[in-house]
Amino acid sequence: MQQFVTMNDVSLSFGKEKVLQNIDMSVQEGEIFGLLGPSGAGKTTLVKIIAGILEADNGKVFVQNKQVPSLKLLRSIGYMAQADALYHELSARENLDFFATLYGMRKKKRKKAISHVAEIVNLTKHLDKEVRHFSGGMKRRLSLAAALMHTPKLLILDEPTVGIDPLLRQTIWEEFYKLKEQGVTIIVTTHVMDEAEKCDRLALLRNSSVIACDTPEEIKSAQNVSTIEEAFLAYGGEA
Repeated sequence: MQQFVTMNDVSLSFGKEKVLQNIDMSVQEGEIFGLLGPSGAGKTTLVKIIAGILEADNGKVFVQNKQVPSLKLLRSIGYMAQADALYHELSARENLDFFATLYGMRKKKRKKAISHVAEIVNLTKHLDKEVRHFSGGMKRRLSLAAALMHTPKLLILDEPTVGIDPLLRQTIWEEFYKLKEQGVTIIVTTHVMDEAEKCDRLALLRNSSVIACDTPEEIKSAQNVSTIEEAFLAYGGEA
């Protein structure tokens, strides 16, 4: 597999607070790569740097051998933030149509894509409802649909299944696997241990640093434990 995302000695501070320290990692093309860690570990900051939303103080990030931030890469990246960037006075369909136009999608293709992504996140029956009437979980699902609209080569998802019921969460992960089979590279942040197990490879973040990076099985095997949670505690010196 080729390296799709490369992070070289990436560091970032907000004032005196070190948010990321000397991150050296790569994400391979067509894999589901997980970032696991508690709140404040630096997961969101790191994916924002990869997406080109934030710029590191030190180090470099490359996506497909192009250094980020890069305007040329925008159409290749789908990004779903923790906070929903939706227009609440518009319907779900109008939101998706708007995001599609930003990516230059033609009307016929937009219509087909809206139907497809709405089906993935189980919002087909709610497409013409104004987003202000949506529950928190429905907004998360719509945000995920928006990130999928333009079939990006790199999909960056910041805690995508928070507030989503377990059955739909399983359906969404099945879609992630389908996208992976189509060659899409997926980076997903989570603090849910069973989701971490679903990733091809996993980076454990703690106190702004990567404390382990490997397949879930190798991470558990290295600490001779049976769960990712136990491995995380062991790597952190708590077990």
